[in-house]
Amino acid sequence: MISPSTHPCPQWLSNAIFYEIYPQSFADSNGDGIGDIPGITAKLGYITDLGCNAIWLNPCFDSPFKDAGYDVRDYKKVAPRYGTNDDLAALFAAAHERGMHVILDLVPGHTSEEHEWFRHSAEVDRNEYSDRYIWTDSWISGGDGLPFIGGETPRNGTYILNFFKCQPALNYGFAHPQRAWQKPAFGPEAIATCDAMVDVMRFWLSLGADGFRVDMADSLVKQDDAGKPFTIRTWQYMFSKIRPEFPEAAFVSEWGRPNESLEAGFDMDFYLDWRWDGIPNGYNMLLRNVDNPLSRDGDKSYFNVDSGTPISDFLEQYEPQLREAEHLGGTFNFITCNHDTARVAPRLSEREIALAYCTLFAMPGVPFIYYGDEIGMRYRDLPTKEGGYVRTGSRTPMQWQSLASLNASYATPAITGGNYLPVDPSPDAPNVADSQSNKASLWYTVRRMAASEGELRPPSIEGILPSDLTQKAVRIRAFDRSGTSDRGGQSEHKQRTFAITEWSLSKDFRNRRDQGRFQHFDPRYAKLCNSEGDRMTHSEQCRRQLQRNMPSLPWRQRHRTSETAVATTVGQQSYPLSNTLQTIGKQKKHFHYLTSIK
Repeated sequence: MISPSTHPCPQWLSNAIFYEIYPQSFADSNGDGIGDIPGITAKLGYITDLGCNAIWLNPCFDSPFKDAGYDVRDYKKVAPRYGTNDDLAALFAAAHERGMHVILDLVPGHTSEEHEWFRHSAEVDRNEYSDRYIWTDSWISGGDGLPFIGGETPRNGTYILNFFKCQPALNYGFAHPQRAWQKPAFGPEAIATCDAMVDVMRFWLSLGADGFRVDMADSLVKQDDAGKPFTIRTWQYMFSKIRPEFPEAAFVSEWGRPNESLEAGFDMDFYLDWRWDGIPNGYNMLLRNVDNPLSRDGDKSYFNVDSGTPISDFLEQYEPQLREAEHLGGTFNFITCNHDTARVAPRLSEREIALAYCTLFAMPGVPFIYYGDEIGMRYRDLPTKEGGYVRTGSRTPMQWQSLASLNASYATPAITGGNYLPVDPSPDAPNVADSQSNKASLWYTVRRMAASEGELRPPSIEGILPSDLTQKAVRIRAFDRSGTSDRGGQSEHKQRTFAITEWSLSKDFRNRRDQGRFQHFDPRYAKLCNSEGDRMTHSEQCRRQLQRNMPSLPWRQRHRTSETAVATTVGQQSYPLSNTLQTIGKQKKHFHYLTSIK
């Protein structure tokens, strides 16, 4: 039994806000039409101005790009289209000078079929790479239920795939070998693969990388048991090797089950964009609960105001996982989108998106902003590019300027989004220049939300809401943001912000609502106290208002149910929803998650 390495999360993660960059689409510095690493370095000021202090860089390693770089040909070489290893080292150094961190995308489960390891592994004569991949013992052998390819190599056998045909699976062994060609997990062949991957990590960490987001982290050991115990132990082994050398390196898993990934030794886990057989996970419940990424009709996501979906469905799934993650000493994180996920615009309106982002920033964990989401870049229905298929529409060039300005800039070397894919041709297509000139834009909302800082601590709302509302009248779901504002170097009193995302009314109130006499709690009548515990001054107004025939809030006016309202108050001042996004972020505060009050 391999003992796990105990290691606290790197300290810098506690205040990290990540910006995810798809390198071929972000910033083109040399005018060749493809984004590159010098272009990213030149845009660090933009990223920090937005409020992000960390970067997740999608694969930038040498690749034939049959899967947009997730088919690695050389783990230790930057793809020439992006620049050189020296360019990447310069990016690390420039980021560190700004107090930023950069994590790379590690693909440990497979390589490209053009990788040197695979070419040697496919040879007839045995060599040190013969068992680096999973091969059957005969050309006519199937994959024992796993996808395989045969007839393309001199070696007498077929090889197992991890994803596309071009991605042969690296050999981390089988949980319970049943065939002669199936090597055991933790056997010498599997350990050799682990050591090779540790060597890759060491190479880039030594060059200045601050960690890795790990692609398909749960895919290593084949035919693993429920709960992935063998894959967990495999990661524990690799972390026991790399953690002592680089104690501040961060590791973020694409796993989707934080109880497993955090036990394996990861610091964070993504709450992924999973929607299998029409059943969504948490991300989809909030932002995209529909199969067609462009369809608003039938979208049951919470932030679609037409959906009628309460927040409770999401919380029932989310809360147990959050508690488990906290128990394990890590967290899991929400993304605005990523390279595999359909952007939420244009399906959701900018106002809906802004409210969604405010909520995501308020939740525990580390926010991840996908490039362009801060300006509301739109998903586009495009033909596949480099194995993108339906994902291609979320990988279009960053729109730095208006379309006319962007097209004009292609004539000369300039830092643009490039033309790896076509940009949004719509006259009203979002772009950075216009967004930065409009104080009411989504860009400024994200910027204000990213400006928060402080230490997380459990919230308390005792004395904040009137007792007649908290005693069996409502069930409250809220996000609490509190801290100390800093204006001109002068620290002011602690303030609190509650974004109340659901009020589940008592039976009496529900009956009133069903009779058409009650629709919504109006946040304009809620005054929350500051953190010193002053009681509400308008509890009687609040109580009376609840009993009146309230009109729906403007943003919820088409909502089919009446159990959901969102309010934001700062200190002892209360704001209607129309002002919510303008008031959040004016003070330096931090968010906390409040589960429920019954």
